[in-house]
Amino acid sequence: MHTVAVPVTEGTPMFELSTVLEVLAPDRSATTGVPREDWYDVRLVAGEPGPLRLDRWAVVDPPDGPEALAVADTVVVAPPRDGRVDFPGELLDALRAAHARGARIASVCTGAFVLAAAGLLDGRPAITHWSAVDELARRHPRVDVQRTVLYVDDGDVLTSAGSAAGLDLCLHLVRRDHGSRVAGIVARHSVVPPHREGGQAQYVPTAVPNLPAPGVAASLDWARGQLDRPVGVEEWARAAGTSPRTFARWFRDTTGTTPGRWLARERVRRAQELLEATDLSVESVAGRCGFGTAAGLRRPFLREVGTTPQEYRRTFGRARQGGGASSTA
Repeated sequence: MHTVAVPVTEGTPMFELSTVLEVLAPDRSATTGVPREDWYDVRLVAGEPGPLRLDRWAVVDPPDGPEALAVADTVVVAPPRDGRVDFPGELLDALRAAHARGARIASVCTGAFVLAAAGLLDGRPAITHWSAVDELARRHPRVDVQRTVLYVDDGDVLTSAGSAAGLDLCLHLVRRDHGSRVAGIVARHSVVPPHREGGQAQYVPTAVPNLPAPGVAASLDWARGQLDRPVGVEEWARAAGTSPRTFARWFRDTTGTTPGRWLARERVRRAQELLEATDLSVESVAGRCGFGTAAGLRRPFLREVGTTPQEYRRTFGRARQGGGASSTA
């Protein structure tokens, strides 16, 4: 099994901790087809001597301490209490050692401050709750602090934005490990989107934009129905009932990204589904997702997923998933 260690410290918020446990801890074999032994063995770890209070509501006394990180494949650091500046030296040493031996390290919300204190974010892009990004930049000037995304995947070190963005990060870990089909099943079980659009800039207090009639959902649904062909901003704006300039401004304010980048991500996501669930050639997948050719698919797929379409299919194709739909070009 893939061992996931989740260090908690005094005052860790219950909600942020629960997002990790909700996605990674339950046995998903019945719904996903992934055998229990191939899923996650989640271990709650005391990041400092316990018992430890979670918020004001509960007390935990995990049997394992920071030494448990020595056998973890992934470490997901829960947030500390608000405003904490000192972190246990034993925990920081264990994080450094786990990373050095090849463990994947992640943080939820202000858990990024713990990773930064361990030196694991130096020279890397990272994110934390929008209300704490300035403080993270001030305390740790060597960190490339991001401000508008829900999570950052820098390969072996990942960070998430505030609170519910921990769900997004954990679903992303499932997607990396088991593919988009399994991540989608887990998301549906938790009644959340498999992948939220935009970034935490949407949730920073700001004036409410004037949304054009038919609204966000209808506009995005329309575009999802056009993934197999080129779509320009002018045509999309007409479908949304507004001018191209107003549409582009509204789209960025609403989703945190541009229409072109959103479409590219949706096309890549559709390509992932087809590569997992069908026997279509990569060339045919590219055509059905609006990329035209396999060469046209390769670069955006590599940018978004971190691997090539061929390698993705080898990892997450029908044989690994134990069967699935099949179609031909």
